[in-house]
Amino acid sequence: MIEPSISSLLKKVDSRYTLCILAGKRARQLTSGANKCTKCSSNKAVTVAVSEINEDMITYVRTKVGIK
Repeated sequence: MIEPSISSLLKKVDSRYTLCILAGKRARQLTSGANKCTKCSSNKAVTVAVSEINEDMITYVRTKVGIK
């Protein structure tokens, strides 16, 4: 079983796409040397990123880009 569950993570974001992009960007930051914001026992970047999203330590801002 994956912890935290996908359903609980989807309550934090507006779509699966946003969740993937957010976790991926944060995982790359962690791989590049950023400090962890959570006390996750794992050292894997994606696991830490997902834990941070679940604990509301990582947020995002939806921007509107219009095509003219």
